[in-house]
This record gives sequence, C-alpha cells and structure tokens, in this order.
Amino acid sequence: MNVQVAYCSHQSTPLALRERLAFASVEQLTRAYETLRATFPDSEHVVLSTCNRVEIYAAQDDTSAALTQEQVAEFLSRFHGVSQNDLAGALLWQKGPEAVRHLFEVASSLDSMVLGEPQIVSQVKEAYRVAQDNDACGPLTHALFQGAMRVSARVRSETALAVGRVSVASVAVGEFGKSIFDRFADKTVLVIGAGEMAEETLRYLKDEGARGIVVVNRSLERAQRLAADWNGTARPFEELDTWLSSADVIVSTTGSTEPIVDVARFQAARAASDGKPVFILDLATPRDFAPAVADIDENVFLYDIEALQATCEQNRRQRVREIERAHRIIDEETERFLHDIYHKATGPIISQLRAGWRKVCEDELDQLFAKFDRLDPEERQGIERSVERIVNKLLHPPLEALRDEARKGTPHGLLDALKRLFFTGQ
Repeated sequence: MNVQVAYCSHQSTPLALRERLAFASVEQLTRAYETLRATFPDSEHVVLSTCNRVEIYAAQDDTSAALTQEQVAEFLSRFHGVSQNDLAGALLWQKGPEAVRHLFEVASSLDSMVLGEPQIVSQVKEAYRVAQDNDACGPLTHALFQGAMRVSARVRSETALAVGRVSVASVAVGEFGKSIFDRFADKTVLVIGAGEMAEETLRYLKDEGARGIVVVNRSLERAQRLAADWNGTARPFEELDTWLSSADVIVSTTGSTEPIVDVARFQAARAASDGKPVFILDLATPRDFAPAVADIDENVFLYDIEALQATCEQNRRQRVREIERAHRIIDEETERFLHDIYHKATGPIISQLRAGWRKVCEDELDQLFAKFDRLDPEERQGIERSVERIVNKLLHPPLEALRDEARKGTPHGLLDALKRLFFTGQ
C-alpha cells in the first residue's frame, strides 16, 4: 500500500495562498475529483479543504502508480491557476507511515490552530463523505479514513486534550470576555481590520450568541466580505470614532505600524458614550490601542496580544501530558493500521506463491508417475511428501522475510522483488 499527502496548512502557508488553493464549493470539488481521476486513474483520492488547510490524500495498490509531490503541485497549479513558484516551499509532503500519522494527528486535532478543537473531525468526516460521493475512494482510503475516525474517538475519550482554551481567540472570548459579560447576544461588536485573527475571534463570539457585528476597515471591500460571512454590517473607516463610542466589544487586528487609537481619541469616544463597560481585544502586533487606554476609567477592559498569549501558554503547559498521551495513542494506532494493511497485502502473495509452486509440483509429479507407472500407492505418496517438504523448505525463507517486513510495516521492496522473481509477466 502507498499513501501520500500533499498539504498547505496554517502553520506553513499564508492565508492569501490558502484562500487561492481552497476548494470552496461542492461543484468545485466535483470538478477536482473528475480531474484527479482523469490524471491519476490508478489512484484513490480524498481532498480536505478548510479555512486552515488544504490537503490531498492519495493511495495506490501499485507502487509504480504512487504520486509525487511535483505531480500534485502541477495539479493544484493548473486547477487553481496558481504559479508553481508561489507553491514552492508552501506545499508540504508526506508519504507512507508519516502520511498516515499526519491524518491521524489532523483528525485528533493535534495539528489545529485550536488544540483539541472538535470541529476538525467533522470536517474530516465530511471530506471523506464527499470523496465517496464522487467515487474517488477505494479500499485503501476507506481503511485510512475509517481508521482516522477511530483514532480521533480514542484521543477524545482517553485524554483531556480539549480541556482548557489554548488559542488567542478562544481565551479572549471564553475566559476574558465572559468574565466581563454574561452574554453577547445583546452586545454591539466592533471589528477593526478584516484579517484571519478577526475572523477566528468572530467565530467564537458567534458561538457565544453575538449578533450585532460591525466591521470597519480601510478597505471597505474587505470589510464587506468579512461582514457578509458573519451576517454583520460593513462601515467605512471614517466612521470609526462613532462606533468606538457605541460598541460593547472591540476587536482590533489591523496591520498598522502605530497605534490607531491613542488616549485622547478614546477619551473622546468615552465622552460620547454612556460610560458602559467596554471590552477591547487588541490582537494587533504592534498594538492598535495605546496601553494607557486601559486607565481611562474603571469600565474600560483592554487586553492585548501579550496578555492573551501568556494565558494560552499557561493552558498549553497544563496540557503537555495530554498531548504526550495523544501522541502515544496515534503512534500505536499508526503501527496497528500499517500492520493490518500490510498483512492483508502479503496474504494474496503468500497464497499465490504456494499455489504456483503446488501447480509446478503437480505437473512434474504427473510426468514422473507417467514414466514410472508401476509405482505402488505407498511409493507415490512417499515421493509426493518428499517433494512437498522440499517446496516448503524453499518457500520458508522468503515467506518468513515477508512476514517480518509486514510486521515492521515496510514490505514494499520484498513484495515487488517476489513478484518479479516468481510472477513475471504480471
């Protein structure tokens, strides 16, 4: 069995490139599977495309049909109209046991921006379902993705990986925000900027019931796109001061090199408000809000990226043992999966070898007995048993070597050699 995965993830690929490589609709995925089948007819495929990753899994029975990184890069380049130069260094590649382990880590949320998030396993299941709908799966990908679901369930049930928030956005909303507000459904949320961090924070705010979302950005078009994704309203950057005074929650994620809100500006905004509590998440680096804004009055709660990351790191340290436990489960399940698959792969070869040699023996014995037709039954049986013992002794070393390699999960080389030696023409 051969498994490969080519992937671009939040850890290796800029958001802008991931967006260009994403398979954003069922129709686009259908066309992708049609192209993959036509281009690689001897391969099985599953495409996993989320906001944080684009991954293409491929599997083949025949080692000669194994995909290369260059072939997958060429497919992505042609399908999405992206230069291969842009893909250089962004497209990661794993094969064999490492590809299997990668999927198991993804499904178990060890490779996510939010460690332990439950959403990714649903996305993996959906990717597998869509691949099945497009007749892109086969026995190998069926076994691989069903194995991933089993591993994910084990990690969830046998570890406390999902306990405690470890992403900046989840800490901001779940730990700091909820210490200030009991609920977000009646709050006005102002988002300044339209980047990836803003989107992730909005996801958590929406999960907590936030509805009144206003996006302000220097590019109104980008503000409109983000607002549309979250049922919010986009406003021009010139209205920023108006919304600073009326917002209950402010999320700021611009790329400005200097603070866009200094003390004087926010004091003016507070003077125009009713002095209600305001929760400010300054997620920009460098800061969008001057630190002294936090001292304007007792109802201004300002948290910057450093404070949030410190809490994330503390929570992550508390999870170290759980991460180690999850990795042990994944290593165990990867070994188990490979052993099962390779054991199944060696079975037919062993049967074929035995059947082939048995046929040769029968043919030769028939010729021998035709020449010596005066042999009595006992003599014939003695000759047959001797020949059978010789065959078993000759087959024993290659079959034992094949079983040993199957236990180690790497029988490809010996399988191919045995096919060439004993099954020429296949």
